[in-house]
Amino acid sequence: MTAENTSAAGVDGLRAVGLGGLGAERSARVLDLVRSVPDYPEPGITFRDITGLLADGAAFGHVIEALGHVVDAVDGGIDLVAGLEARGFLLGAPLATHLGVGFLPLRKAGKLPPPTDAVTYDLEYGTATIELRAGTLRPGARVLVVDDVLATGGTAAAGAELVERAGGVVVGLAFLMELDGLGGRDRLAGRGVTTLLHVES
Repeated sequence: MTAENTSAAGVDGLRAVGLGGLGAERSARVLDLVRSVPDYPEPGITFRDITGLLADGAAFGHVIEALGHVVDAVDGGIDLVAGLEARGFLLGAPLATHLGVGFLPLRKAGKLPPPTDAVTYDLEYGTATIELRAGTLRPGARVLVVDDVLATGGTAAAGAELVERAGGVVVGLAFLMELDGLGGRDRLAGRGVTTLLHVES
């Protein structure tokens, strides 16, 4: 599964790799609305702010349409979109509505009433846990996992594991942006990773 068949001209280290189905003009509009904020949250880091993209109804719609094209490439389709808290909710819920399927929130620990299924995973400093309400997934349900950014891949790998432990089948993972050089794609090798925008280091 991949929608990464077209590259657009880069904008400040940001390149479109999965927006080919939108055409050049709409792809450029999406790129233009991602703001680069240097030295945030600390010196040497460039933060990619998607607030302007989310606030532009047409451009946000373009992103959801492009993510929909990802699903078109999935043999057998999907039953659910799973979004990782928190910004995966911003993309996953409208994508699910666009596709006419259900949405599954994968939440931080303590946000859901019991019973829950949980996966704990390592962070650079410490651990984190994500949860899914037990019994939400029917066995064999086909699930696309969605988040805003693919960095090291730890959270996404945990999300995929959580879905699988609960009886679902992860048919792919889709992200708005992928950060170059952090190893996330390698960590998710074999899982059908698609990104719409690539952030060069």
